[in-house]
Amino acid sequence: MGLASATTISSSSSSLLSASLCPARRGFLPPCHHHFFFLSTFSKCNLNWKRSSRKKRGERVRCSAVGVGLGVGVGDEACELVNGVELSIGEGDDNIQAYLFKAVKNNNGAGVLLLSDVFGFQDSATRDFAYQVACHGYNVLVPDLFRGDPWEKGRPKPMFEQWLASQDPQRVANDIATSTKWMVDEFRAAGISKKLGIIGFCFGGGRVIDVLAADQGACFSTAVSFYGTRMDPAAASKIKVPVLFISGDDDLLCPIGVLSKFEKIIGNGSRVVIFKGRGHAFAHRPGSTEEDADAEQAFTLMRNWLHDGLLVNS
Repeated sequence: MGLASATTISSSSSSLLSASLCPARRGFLPPCHHHFFFLSTFSKCNLNWKRSSRKKRGERVRCSAVGVGLGVGVGDEACELVNGVELSIGEGDDNIQAYLFKAVKNNNGAGVLLLSDVFGFQDSATRDFAYQVACHGYNVLVPDLFRGDPWEKGRPKPMFEQWLASQDPQRVANDIATSTKWMVDEFRAAGISKKLGIIGFCFGGGRVIDVLAADQGACFSTAVSFYGTRMDPAAASKIKVPVLFISGDDDLLCPIGVLSKFEKIIGNGSRVVIFKGRGHAFAHRPGSTEEDADAEQAFTLMRNWLHDGLLVNS
């Protein structure tokens, strides 16, 4: 399977998931001077996503940041404890809120910055996804990109562009830089020199490109962009690390042709994976039983990508 061209996955496809994951390196990060290892919320989750019995639609049941994951049965492989805490990072005008998820046992010592979609860092779908990533041994920071003013589902859609225009791109970039510096400083204080991974959905997926172009390999070693929007083609040539692009062929906000161009320009083993029949946000907001299965495959692809980029090749 070549990396030069986009890979398309149908709902029945499973060949891409056959490669086994090597066991994560064991290790527990020592305490440091900030809140990075402050523990507040305890719960276990299930590595295997299960669908609920809700009548409205099939839905993944993943571990939650506020309780015990559902559907854990005999023989299921339960993940290690994950702790979550809301933080205030940065100083003065650079002060922002963020949420940190940290694997407690078998912490692999790797950090991941997760950039949300327009619904913000407090959205349950985003937090549940971040929690699930932490279940695999990572320390995941989710910053508030919108300074307490995310897009709300009840707002009239014609107001969206006006709302988006109020989110100053430079301010967003500065807040992401503040979040990155915070993670780097915390790892350095803990005696860890690993580079970070970065993940983004939709709006955040587009900002992944901006961040990597500015970073040029200084802080981040790998990235995953889920159906990124408003991506700057001029930024692609400045990116020095591999990017996994995941989207659907029915996503008008993230055209396949654009992703293919980014993959070719960035190189470095970058890859585009397209899910047939899937639209926007299917991986972290599945809307049907069929999307549940594809979301699970997308998560596994991301998990393997992070493992290779942050643990195997670090």
